Amino acid sequence: MSRFAVLLGGPLVVTPRLRGQLEAGTGCRVIAADGGMAHAEALGLPVELWVGDFDSSPPELLARYPAVPREAYPPEKDKTDGELAIAAARSRGAAEVLLLGALGGQSDHSLAHLTLALALSRQGLKVMLSSGLEEAHPLLPGPHRFDLPPSTSFSLVPLADLHGLDIQGARWELTQAAVPLGDSLTLSNHATSPHGLSIRLGQGYGVLIARFG
Repeated sequence: MSRFAVLLGGPLVVTPRLRGQLEAGTGCRVIAADGGMAHAEALGLPVELWVGDFDSSPPELLARYPAVPREAYPPEKDKTDGELAIAAARSRGAAEVLLLGALGGQSDHSLAHLTLALALSRQGLKVMLSSGLEEAHPLLPGPHRFDLPPSTSFSLVPLADLHGLDIQGARWELTQAAVPLGDSLTLSNHATSPHGLSIRLGQGYGVLIARFG
């Protein structure tokens, strides 16, 4: 099983933290979704597949990477280029997917990426979304630990009613809390522990968003 980085079309800043995540363990294999190929040069990683209808790839980008294998689809399709790239990663044995360029840009695309990541997480795939300056992690019932340096700002956004929520290693900790959908209780917190942030959720689901810029 492998780790894959899927390059999407949103903004991406290649920070030292992001580069370390890409190089951790045995590193990441890379698949680009349409215009996400524009991030390949900054990352300095080889791309093994370029997927999409290529309507977001300008001619100069297409000309820059003639040797990268392409998997072309018609514009009239029922899946986004990102979904197709993730499916290609899973067909190659992906156990973990980093969705890069998944945050920022168009609000509808960012929200779609967040809900897609949650759905993939419920299927057993480990998923992280990143713009380099922000990270998002799907949150399902159970224990979780996040490698957030002290002073990192984060929010836990409920996508359903949350029950039995514990937060440890933060400025504002919680124990067996209930957080209704739409409640702002878990917004704008800060990590405080050098050992990372610990969260346990009894019921519900949401997303943890951490900010580094």
